[in-house]
Amino acid sequence: MSSLSEAPGELDRVDAAGEVAARAEAFRNWGRWGEDDAIGTLNFIDAAKRVAAAALVVDGETVSLAQSFDEDGPQRGWKKRNNPVHTMTGTGLDHARDPYAQPHGIGGADDMIVMPLQCSTQWDGLGHIFDRGFAYNGRPAGEVVTTQGDSATGIENAAEAIVSRGVLLDMGRHLRPETGELEDGYAISAADLDDCIAAQGATSAVGRGDVLLVRTGQLARVRRDGWREYAGGAAPGLSLTTAAWLHRSEIAAIATDTWGFEVRPNEFDVSFQPLHQVVIPNMGLTVGEMWDLERLADECAARGRYEFLLSAPPLPITGAVGSPINPIAVF
Repeated sequence: MSSLSEAPGELDRVDAAGEVAARAEAFRNWGRWGEDDAIGTLNFIDAAKRVAAAALVVDGETVSLAQSFDEDGPQRGWKKRNNPVHTMTGTGLDHARDPYAQPHGIGGADDMIVMPLQCSTQWDGLGHIFDRGFAYNGRPAGEVVTTQGDSATGIENAAEAIVSRGVLLDMGRHLRPETGELEDGYAISAADLDDCIAAQGATSAVGRGDVLLVRTGQLARVRRDGWREYAGGAAPGLSLTTAAWLHRSEIAAIATDTWGFEVRPNEFDVSFQPLHQVVIPNMGLTVGEMWDLERLADECAARGRYEFLLSAPPLPITGAVGSPINPIAVF
């Protein structure tokens, strides 16, 4: 493991397969929590961790970390991902036509929503990405995820797991204090992460069982300038070389304010989401994307504190490989 570079510029840009394979094998957690394990690094969150996280609540201030779920969202149809379509199936207009159609004049409204599970703020489940024919824990991909869903690591397995200490690393403000926003294509390195922790202070130390939130500032920029290529286009994000850092830190999960978590364009001449390929099916790391970290960053900066209780459970959708969420930070 020590021979693998943690400097983005030292990657062999023409050997994506070799660079990915070396890290997949070095940082693989298959069997670490047993052959039947379904939640990977979320196992790092235990009862003691949650008790300690609860002690971080001082004044009860809550911050939602979710983008809106509506038709004005970021998606533009790539991989059949569209924005949510919200439809009312019962309205006040229906009631007004005949207010006494139901006993004693009661009326009501109902609605439904149609959307991909990864169209806005969400978790990538462990069945979302495969590596050379295998899913997390060495299971054959074709046996794990079928038309019936993910039979081994469906997102429902994490429904009670993701309550822990959250830590924000505001990479945008740390690296670009003049704008607070990293430019598209910036590859965040392990050294960048460590430098940010040192600059922010002790409350941003990252360790076992933490949920790490990385703000790049891209969401703030696209809200100002328009979505454009936010979904699937260029973005700041983590370098493939951070895989070693993510593994040794023993974090439970990680989330960013970008569409794809890792730097885009990716760091090789020909590749697609290589860090996903290492950390999800091999490390068993739960990855969150499109989180709104703007108000959280303001709160952390104002308080001089970058740790908080975080509750971010997925919907228990049986067999799903991802889930929309409304994460809540509590100070």
